[in-house]
Amino acid sequence: GPMSLECLGNLLRITLSAEYFEDKYISFSVVDQSGIAWELDEAMAAQCGYTVTYSNWSSIEFRASAASCHSHLEKNVFTVTLQIKASHTPDMKNATSHLKSASCHYGPWSSRELVCESNYMEVSVRKEVPQPIKDFIQDAPEDWTTVFPEAKAEEASIWQIVFHQPEEKKALLVSDAWSAGYGLNTTDTRVVLRIPQTAAQVQLVEDQGIIFSVVRSSTFYKHRWMILMVDTTVACPVDGGDYSNKTITWTVPKYIPSLSAGATSFKDVLVEAGVDLHKLSTKEMASRKYVLLNDLNAITMKIPIGAEGGYYKTSVRNGQLGAKYTINLFLEHQWEDNKWGLTRYTIIKEVETPFEQVELVITNNSNLSARLMNVTVGTFLPDVELVNLTIEGVTVSVSEAVQHGYIIYRTRYSNGSKAYVIQVPLDAPSIKKEYMRDDMRAYSLNVTLAFITHPSRETFTAPVMIVSAVRDAVLPSVRGFCDGRNLHLIITHGNVDQNWLPFISDLHLTPEAAQKYSYRLRNNGTHLAISVPFLSPHVNYEGFHTSGIKASLHLTLKDGITLANRRDFSVSCRFSPSELIQCLPSGTVIITAIKTVGVADLDTSLLVLRDRECKPSLVTEKTATFKFSVNTCGTIRKFNSTTMTYENEVLYFRPGNDTPVHRLKFVCLYAVKQAVDVRYESKKNPLPHVKPGFGALSLSLKLFKEKSYSEPYQESEYPVVKYLREALYFEVELLQPKDARLDLNLDDCWATNSQSQDSLPQWPILINGCENNKDSYRTVFHEVNYSLRVEFPQHLKRFEVRMFTFVQGSTLLQE
Repeated sequence: GPMSLECLGNLLRITLSAEYFEDKYISFSVVDQSGIAWELDEAMAAQCGYTVTYSNWSSIEFRASAASCHSHLEKNVFTVTLQIKASHTPDMKNATSHLKSASCHYGPWSSRELVCESNYMEVSVRKEVPQPIKDFIQDAPEDWTTVFPEAKAEEASIWQIVFHQPEEKKALLVSDAWSAGYGLNTTDTRVVLRIPQTAAQVQLVEDQGIIFSVVRSSTFYKHRWMILMVDTTVACPVDGGDYSNKTITWTVPKYIPSLSAGATSFKDVLVEAGVDLHKLSTKEMASRKYVLLNDLNAITMKIPIGAEGGYYKTSVRNGQLGAKYTINLFLEHQWEDNKWGLTRYTIIKEVETPFEQVELVITNNSNLSARLMNVTVGTFLPDVELVNLTIEGVTVSVSEAVQHGYIIYRTRYSNGSKAYVIQVPLDAPSIKKEYMRDDMRAYSLNVTLAFITHPSRETFTAPVMIVSAVRDAVLPSVRGFCDGRNLHLIITHGNVDQNWLPFISDLHLTPEAAQKYSYRLRNNGTHLAISVPFLSPHVNYEGFHTSGIKASLHLTLKDGITLANRRDFSVSCRFSPSELIQCLPSGTVIITAIKTVGVADLDTSLLVLRDRECKPSLVTEKTATFKFSVNTCGTIRKFNSTTMTYENEVLYFRPGNDTPVHRLKFVCLYAVKQAVDVRYESKKNPLPHVKPGFGALSLSLKLFKEKSYSEPYQESEYPVVKYLREALYFEVELLQPKDARLDLNLDDCWATNSQSQDSLPQWPILINGCENNKDSYRTVFHEVNYSLRVEFPQHLKRFEVRMFTFVQGSTLLQE
């Protein structure tokens, strides 16, 4: 059932089932002979002779003295009726009520009964042995005169008490004593005084090195026509425990002066000891390795720490988890003296060892093949309960943790201890993933568990930080290529580089930085595409030959938090030297000199032409651009029958030295009989009108996947497979120059059966800027509007063509 009872001498014990009452709020009430239930609190329990303890891993124990306030005494039997209410809420709503009535036989009373409980001290004295006034405590002859007038005026059943303190003696009527928290009772044969351990009249007195709680008092009562007085002094040991060599040593002096005043001869009658109010035989003590010593002046018990009969309970100090060994010792000492006759002295003493820190064990049992983090936390004693978890700074209850992907369950072991198992899938949002090396990723679980102990309600936390390495890293890969004037890198994302940052040299390549340097940066979630012009500050030039210039673009992906280098990519291509020089028909020469990797100390701002007064018009860290006429800057002109040649040099002189240490020769050739178009303006300015112009244009033709023109086909996706009459979306864009005054107009557009634009057969798609009237499905033009990608809508033309194939008669033509 939910409770069990035991009769232990003059005490009744009722033990509640830990499992039945687990996780419930409990209240105790004692029912008197009139059927009235008196709810117990700490003060009332100590005043009336009741004790409630939580022991041995949350089992609850109720004890009642035979002389308690509401016990019914009849012959040699005392009866106590207890009402227990249990509820799941602290307001005790919907409480379940249990009524238990228990009767116990008690043995013959000694002349004086002394009981030391955990919360009260009790003395019971036989009335038949009143002390003559003159023989009472020798230093208090005035007690009688102090209380006599009041006692004489009271009713026969009312009595008083006088407390003896060093500074004064204080007399209290029974009503005042009850108000002060003292328990007073009288029967036909006995006077009972009960004093809470926390009472104001308690004095701490040392005897043989042991501290006692002592209350010296005289109790007066009326017996027929007499006023009688008895000594109701009581003393209980406060300490006496020593903890060394893994042994508890509990010592109690035999004859305490405050309990032996007026006596001159003593005789031991009985010394018995035990645990949990059970007396143990010599054989039982030996089996548990207990030692009981009965010396001339003291009784000593020695208990090995951890021995049977005690238990460990969880303790917390400064947030640290620890444990204490607790044992509820019981000692009964009976002696005879020439004042009291037989005295029975019963001590119930809960001895608790000092705090000892316990290492919190966290075991990683992760099943990486099942992609599951599995952590066991503990073991714990049964008095520990997990109450919440803190995940990424958010505190959630155990039930709410399921929403974060956590599975939590409790494991119980045969010895009563338990552990908590935390399981989290590797892909849960709260699991942090970090690239380690090669194909390894680190999965990190970082959660703080909060626990509470019962019944002390102490709290502590356990940070759980588990890192598991898994071979599932997919690193980003790269494809690099170049076209006529640009270097391109296309990076395919892996599963580790979501927070890696692209750097070119020391430049963090953000969209803003790319726009500043006219670079192209596109990221669609799966690919990162970077395009950088050949002549750019972040391109390295590694070799210069008439056959070409080797240019390299180096890209580093760095960790987004530590900025540690994670991956390095590069693309190198050879570009024609003609990319560096423009020989304009007007006789103007534009040449760009570059600084190669091996010439670290070259200052591009100090580069000059043969005429050292001719200096660059535009300088960067790696380039210097000169613009001059062929008739200036020391240019040499040569003729032959077909060409006119202009030669000059870019030179570099170190300061204070007239011998160049760097020399770059360049030549412009003009055909002697070549006819060229030049712009002509008369001295009289005519009315403005459009004139044809000539210059270098950079164009692109792209095929897009959808009418939205948001995603073009990448080079790796060609050839593109389409079905007949399926739409093809083309876009023609003027890349350079970026001049808002220019408009792009399409003239002719045609399709061929091979990659050669001049091959046959051909089919015109646009004729003089218009659709082909002979098409079964005519070309459709789409409007271009301004967007983040489109800065100048007039630089783009978009049109839609239906998929077709070349046939001759009924035969399909193939390349």
